[in-house]
Amino acid sequence: MNLRFDFDAPGRVAGFLRFTPGDVCAINSSVWIAYSAGAASLLAWIYLFFFRGGFWRVRASADPPPAAANKSVAAVVPARNEEAVIGPAIASLVNQDYPSPFHVFLVDDHSTDATIQASGTHERLSIVHAGPIPAGWTGKLWAISEGLKKAERFQPDYILLTDADIVHAPDSLTRLIARAEAEHLDLTSWMVKLRCGTLAERALIPAFVFFFFMLYPPAWIASLRHKTAGAAGGCILIRSSALARIGGISAIRSELIDDCALARAVKPGGLIWLGMTEHAHSIRPYDTFAEIGRMISRSAFTELRHSAWLLAATIIGMAVIYLAPPLLLLTRDPLAMLLGLAAWMLMSISYLPMLRFYRRSSGWAPLLPLIALFYMGATVDSALRYWTGRGGEWKGRIQGSIKSS
Repeated sequence: MNLRFDFDAPGRVAGFLRFTPGDVCAINSSVWIAYSAGAASLLAWIYLFFFRGGFWRVRASADPPPAAANKSVAAVVPARNEEAVIGPAIASLVNQDYPSPFHVFLVDDHSTDATIQASGTHERLSIVHAGPIPAGWTGKLWAISEGLKKAERFQPDYILLTDADIVHAPDSLTRLIARAEAEHLDLTSWMVKLRCGTLAERALIPAFVFFFFMLYPPAWIASLRHKTAGAAGGCILIRSSALARIGGISAIRSELIDDCALARAVKPGGLIWLGMTEHAHSIRPYDTFAEIGRMISRSAFTELRHSAWLLAATIIGMAVIYLAPPLLLLTRDPLAMLLGLAAWMLMSISYLPMLRFYRRSSGWAPLLPLIALFYMGATVDSALRYWTGRGGEWKGRIQGSIKSS
């Protein structure tokens, strides 16, 4: 492109642009790139909004009619250095108003703090000390296995797998059993309400659940017509017979994302269900953006099966879906701007129910592209941690790195 100025009068300049054919092709290419990105983003959001199982229609799940709670239950709680949160979590379990036999097995996963002392004592509570972790097992699943061994003598009808930071309402077990019995479920899971108090939590936690449901739409999880299987590890109720059918917890012993792996193992022979709840919540704090970033990094690359190709595809896909819409508004091209605005509107509308569930301002909805950018960075960081031998790091234990594979 040549720039030529003509001086038509003293002190005055007439400027104009002279375009070559190559310049026209370059401009047309950039316009078509913008149109293609806008069309791809809008089509993606039309699919997500209308055809992805309604994953974004978030609300607390309505309970089925009460049923006679005549099933025995054993809760297994793996805990590693959970002194700060274990007390309220265990207290909420042993004080369940569940009238049938119920016992809690707290498994000490080689803690170096006062986790066991902070858990208290109760007639419903037994302490289990996990042995050395065998090759091929993750630490958490080995701890669960150790708890299940002790629970066998209890001969429970159901096993409740719950984390050491989850506080349950007094009737949460009754509600879980009622749903499992009413709908003949082999696996019943609650996405517990995560803590959302600090600025980092308010900005990122609702999106964490939003992205999870986008990957694992609850309607598809419950449907026999879809292969999608998922669960939330903070609260899983599984029939003992279903666990035995898949070969016990050892069937998924090496899985870092153990909750979804368990759901995948159970679904081919039974019904599974995942829903939202206000009857159980996490008290684990994530005070800073860095802490949430590390939480995401721990398993993001595992979700991509440690594939560099899937990582690249994910980053490109997220850029088109989340970043392109607001960027297209900067092009000043009417069609590109219209496509970007339409995609951004669908994105924001779909995020509103999750914000309402977490009692957050709707003003966060248009900021989802920036939030997605943070998650993209954490996903890349997850891959870098895996490749440098720091993958799956949790409380000083490294699981799921290239050196441990």
